[in-house]
Amino acid sequence: MKKRILIVSDSYPPELRSASELMRDLAEGLSEQGHEIFVVTSYPKFNLAGDATKIYSQLSEENGVKVIRVKGLPHHKVNFIVRGIAQMILPYLFYRAVRKNISGKLDFVILHSPPLPLSSVSSKIAKKYSGKYILNLHDFFPQNAVDLGILKNKLIVRFFERMERRAYKDADYIVVPSESHKKFLGNERSVNLGKIDVIPHWIDMGQFERVSRTNKYRKLYNLEDKFIFLFAGVLGPSQGLDFILKIADKVRDEKDIHFLFVGDGMAKESLVAMAKDLGLENVSFEPFVSKEEYPFLVKDVDVGIISLTDKNTTPAVPAKLIGYMAGGLPVIGFLHEESDGTSIIREAQCGFASPFGEIEEAAQNIKKMHEGRGDIRKLGENSFSYAQSHFSKRVCINRWIAIMESL
Repeated sequence: MKKRILIVSDSYPPELRSASELMRDLAEGLSEQGHEIFVVTSYPKFNLAGDATKIYSQLSEENGVKVIRVKGLPHHKVNFIVRGIAQMILPYLFYRAVRKNISGKLDFVILHSPPLPLSSVSSKIAKKYSGKYILNLHDFFPQNAVDLGILKNKLIVRFFERMERRAYKDADYIVVPSESHKKFLGNERSVNLGKIDVIPHWIDMGQFERVSRTNKYRKLYNLEDKFIFLFAGVLGPSQGLDFILKIADKVRDEKDIHFLFVGDGMAKESLVAMAKDLGLENVSFEPFVSKEEYPFLVKDVDVGIISLTDKNTTPAVPAKLIGYMAGGLPVIGFLHEESDGTSIIREAQCGFASPFGEIEEAAQNIKKMHEGRGDIRKLGENSFSYAQSHFSKRVCINRWIAIMESL
């Protein structure tokens, strides 16, 4: 039976963030199944490929999805005070835009969180339009911000903790990306496990299957003779990317090893300065590439890097891991102990993972990958095979449909 579904997300393409790609895949996948899909999101300003700027109307139809874009304060690549203010204003702007552009009943409202403040408006919209509210929870806020030293004021922390408890209470159902997330909600937040289900990050495998290695980006970045370790995505504080620069410093004598950062974010300026101070010739920084070009970039490198600082105490699955695996890349991870990335890498047998901050072990794993180039192809095949069976868009969207039917 055809459903009317609203997806609430602070980012959506053309913004190049893992959340925006996930929500587009979900929106378009549900639309392809015959459902009427709306998305309410922020007007795109940051994390764009090249000069991919254009004027967007408030309501547009894109690949069968009705997209409502809302102008507000910037909330990416800005300081945390501005981001906090922007995220507190966003619910009011989103609600007003939804009321203006959507009439009639909505069967489901799905929120991608963070940002947590959008939970209240998602619940409010669901009640107003007589629908069910599903919280698609990817990170635990405010705990992750406390871990990173972003939130220190106890009054503000308690304010957001109350908001967090309310978000879990208001949700008719909660979808998380791993069993560790589910256990954390049950054990640490006392949420009824009966209202929680696990659907991992998903990806459109076809975009990677249709392309092969061209060496286009090796030529563009002048890295044709290098063994390339790629970190692609938002360069933010939670990844602890200065650790990768320390590793690069440790292995600088391996002349054909190169660390390539492709993306942008709050940490980029300090990372570029650190690489310069260390005199690292085996590190380079490039801007975002478009979604269409990303598979070509992945095919042109040798190994994908994922990194999460050990300041985090909550479960996490880096979404970029799924993109690397879909592209058939071996993976090397530097991860905190609560990350499911380590268990995925080991279960898939697609690379190496070591604790974040363990510089000697990390450097040794980098050298193993480099020296064991004959095994790279097998690791890549394992990576792709695991992604195909666990993270394909088709498999995961069918699970979303099953949840909605059960509700």
